[in-house]
Amino acid sequence: SITIGDIQQQFDVSVDSARRDLRILEEKGLLKRTHGGAISNKKIGFGGECHDLSAKERVVTVKENYLKIAKRAVAMIEPKDVIFLTGASIGFLITQNLSDDLCCTIVTNSISIAEDLRKYHNITVIVTGGEMDRNGNFYDSFTVETLNRLRFDKCFITSACISSHFGLSIQKTRKIGVINAVINHSKTKIGLYPTEKIGFDSIVSICPASKLNYLITDWDASEEDLKAFDEQGIEVLIVEKD
Repeated sequence: SITIGDIQQQFDVSVDSARRDLRILEEKGLLKRTHGGAISNKKIGFGGECHDLSAKERVVTVKENYLKIAKRAVAMIEPKDVIFLTGASIGFLITQNLSDDLCCTIVTNSISIAEDLRKYHNITVIVTGGEMDRNGNFYDSFTVETLNRLRFDKCFITSACISSHFGLSIQKTRKIGVINAVINHSKTKIGLYPTEKIGFDSIVSICPASKLNYLITDWDASEEDLKAFDEQGIEVLIVEKD
């Protein structure tokens, strides 16, 4: 990634010149503009997942935008809520920032997240079960059957990418059934998507973006992308940089 400030300093150009050049490069398909600069384009099948690592093991270095999104998600959890929590690394960051006196029920398909939730005495934890993959998560038909027996006040989910035209997308088809089951059985659907995942498409679509009620992202997300989500009736929540 690069910021407008970096471009100004490195190439000794004005703000307007930097923005114009980024627009031209984006039109040529060489990068994707963000609110404050640009990020590199991704191939459809990019390796966005850390294979064979649990949610906890993936959080080696905590990115500021991921942490801010996780904390904003925590602020949306109310006492007595029944929620589903994604098995992604941002889900683990949520478990690290819950209040000690929060009383709620959390359902997860991640062994590492369930293990971390054990330290909270007032939280009831339900693990979906099923055949565990090498990441310590469950995505098989047994998992889907369990989720179909449950109902949620809120779900906090993510995937490899999200765009207004292709929706939520992912690399592995085996995850589609689980995510859709969670979405279909949740009153409020909340997507957790840092800038790096906004406006890109992965291999297979899970569902339309309009299935979400809220999308939490960060300060660097493209205004054009966020406007498209807003037009689909999704309430976009932007966390601010310190």
